[in-house]
Amino acid sequence: MIQDYFFFTGVNVLLAWSVYIVLLTGNLSFAQGAFMAIGCYAAGIMTTRYGVPLALAVPASMTISAAVAVLVGFPALRVRGIYLILVTVGLTFCVRIGLENFAYTGGVEGLKGMAGTKLWHVGAAMLVVGALLFLLSRSPLQRILDAVREDDRVAASLGINLTYVKLLAFGAGAAIAGMAGALYGHYLIFVRPDNFDILVSIFVVLYVILGGVNNMWGPLVGATVMTLLPEFIRALQEWRPTVFGLAIIVMLLLRPEGLLKFRMASARWSGNAGS
Repeated sequence: MIQDYFFFTGVNVLLAWSVYIVLLTGNLSFAQGAFMAIGCYAAGIMTTRYGVPLALAVPASMTISAAVAVLVGFPALRVRGIYLILVTVGLTFCVRIGLENFAYTGGVEGLKGMAGTKLWHVGAAMLVVGALLFLLSRSPLQRILDAVREDDRVAASLGINLTYVKLLAFGAGAAIAGMAGALYGHYLIFVRPDNFDILVSIFVVLYVILGGVNNMWGPLVGATVMTLLPEFIRALQEWRPTVFGLAIIVMLLLRPEGLLKFRMASARWSGNAGS
């Protein structure tokens, strides 16, 4: 159904934005699939077993995902580069294995009975998150994030609390991924742990890289194109994965900085702002 295409595109855009926020501090996370799973299962358990309305379960699941991110991120964000990537990959595997072996979450049989998500819910979530990202790009906080991303040692010498800023971005990204997971689960009605394997996180990062990491529109375009492209080449049947992979390679060769490589203007500090 065309509605399904729009829905999953919206979910992928939210996930891409969740990675983009972390990238604003110069870090790369492959744990968004884990945070998506945490948000999905947290909201699903609240609505199916405790009768919590979806409108309350979604923000609660976002809080839980963000809390887990902060707990994990406090020690993890002290490492950088490939080591941080390995930590986030490990978290994704741990969450999936935990869900498969924890009877309370349904184990390998999954969680069922969730319902209530409509297409407009995802649209509204995209509008809210997009508006917040746009406001962020015009705020002094964007300058702080830029400083941390470009050279965290210089940023620290200017008095910026690196741990706080990185945790803020990591937690915000996890909250958005948790919201996407909650909406996703209540649309599918039934989910299993293998819905949130490492490939989910890899594809989400790929959306951002292909769309462009310099502005909020790049992840949106990347997620939209890479979600809908497989459907456009569905007629190729068994050749579809090959064509899909070739399309990714061609785009990386022709546009290594992404489809949209411009950098959004941000607010600048001004010593005479009050004059």
